[in-house]
Amino acid sequence: MKLITWNTQWSCGVDGKVDPARIVSDARELGDFDVLCLQEVAANFPGLKGSHGENQFDLFARLLPGYTALSVFGVDLPAADGGRALFGNMIFCRYPVLRVLRHQLPWPPDTAVVSMPRVLLEVTLLSPFGAMRVMTTHLEYYSQPQRAAQVEAVRSIHAQACAHARHPRMHAQVGSTFEVFDEPAGAILTGDFNFRQDDPLHARLQHAIDPDTPRLVDTWSHLYPNAVHRHNVGVYDREQWPEPFTCDFIFASEDLLSRVRDVRVHGTTQASDHQPQLLELG
Repeated sequence: MKLITWNTQWSCGVDGKVDPARIVSDARELGDFDVLCLQEVAANFPGLKGSHGENQFDLFARLLPGYTALSVFGVDLPAADGGRALFGNMIFCRYPVLRVLRHQLPWPPDTAVVSMPRVLLEVTLLSPFGAMRVMTTHLEYYSQPQRAAQVEAVRSIHAQACAHARHPRMHAQVGSTFEVFDEPAGAILTGDFNFRQDDPLHARLQHAIDPDTPRLVDTWSHLYPNAVHRHNVGVYDREQWPEPFTCDFIFASEDLLSRVRDVRVHGTTQASDHQPQLLELG
């Protein structure tokens, strides 16, 4: 199973051009992905650099036939054309998709900085190894208190899912709103977390929750315990970032770590200010 995660910066490359097709092409260059997690997808935001307000949620879905396209909007506002201006995340999957959950993350007031609502998209899919959950998110950049609250919420979401796995619900009629699907503990968590490897929040996200909940573990650190993360932000974009760094991570629950075969970064694409990453499970 190959999974790619990428903060696309609304498909705006280092050259200032918005091109969702280039995002898909460069992702495919990194690997023949079964799951693709995207952050910073936009629709009806012509004010974004290089954008004409195109609906990238629809464009990506058309560019990826054969995948189930799932989306969540952190920002959902009135647009000038009478429609909705949307900004959020997507997951594409070519495995069967069971339950989909869209979580609103905490957004406590912080009047010292600008901020926006943040969300987490959670998909339960049938992988070759059985049911597992894939989550993707994009945490707050400017507000540390909001980001810290969001980390706690992500931990809580994972703990609740693991509790459901341990305590299956009463079975209900197939096709009813109460229908029961596999609710696995095993999970992959991807995204732009807007903290760095030495930030206490990086350690906090991986901290044990309770004895029955498998910890979320940074897969890069698991595979390369003595190596710092390869940079995945600002590698080429010197206009926004004075130096490269890492704030995009792929975490896996402890019960899946034995399946982690590879974690790598696409080091040459300039289709975004971020570099895509690939996780391979086997």
